[in-house]
Amino acid sequence: MAPRGTSAAGERREWSVSEPADAVELRAALLRLRRASGIPIAFGGVLLDPHRLRIAQLSGAQTSALQGLAVCVGNGLGGKAMALGRPCAVTDYHEARHISHEYDGPVLAEGLRSVLAVPVVVRRKVRGVLYGALRRAVPLGDRTFDEAVAAARDVEQALVVREEVQGLLTIAREPRMGPAAWEEVREVHGELRALAPRVADPVLRGQLLAVCGRLAAAGTPSRGPAAADGTRTTIALAPREVDVLACVAAGSTNAAAADRLGLRPETVKGYLRAAMRKLGAHTRLEAVVAARRAGLLP
Repeated sequence: MAPRGTSAAGERREWSVSEPADAVELRAALLRLRRASGIPIAFGGVLLDPHRLRIAQLSGAQTSALQGLAVCVGNGLGGKAMALGRPCAVTDYHEARHISHEYDGPVLAEGLRSVLAVPVVVRRKVRGVLYGALRRAVPLGDRTFDEAVAAARDVEQALVVREEVQGLLTIAREPRMGPAAWEEVREVHGELRALAPRVADPVLRGQLLAVCGRLAAAGTPSRGPAAADGTRTTIALAPREVDVLACVAAGSTNAAAADRLGLRPETVKGYLRAAMRKLGAHTRLEAVVAARRAGLLP
């Protein structure tokens, strides 16, 4: 009978242990690491507590030996990387003398020899570890190191974005009352719209956009401008057109909006022109006012 995750013909599959939403970013980073470096196996996990990590994502594994493995700070190669807060590597895991060997069984069962561990550090705290490995005892090249570090940075940025989003969602759901409350709602709306495309987790991105919709509609009794017969029309803008208008509403120039949204200034101009045309506006201010009346902006 073939091991779990491997067909009888030896086909490699992906495993994942049930994990928080951080697993979405971790899994994507491991896939990018393998594709960019050509390394045959990559795996990793996030810290369960300040002293222990669990291997939750495996890409390219031939067995399930590493699945769910708990790694303590200071133990093994990953534990050393956690303790030092920097990348660590060995050319031959079994023979390495500068690491402890609590995890030799699972590592050798997977057939790993040359192994690299890179910590994921967010705001000076280790939050996880990414591993890359070969099944032969040869030194890992600079390209593999660079790609592993880049993958870890991707996860770090994703976690920072997630935390920013969670903080903004809390503000959006529990706005403070007072004269400046509505301006705060508008500012939060704009920040959430700018962060949405950078959120990899579809569930969190859906929650974020749903809150944006509620904020946009909060100050609009009836959506859409009135036609001559008194009926209401619905104006549909593309998501990026709304993103650009949210930046404009916050006072951003085209260049500032481009920097905030990760777009080129020419692209921002194109979205703004399209939004103005749909809204029947001739100026940036008219476009913002029309979008607010249509319930597209708070």
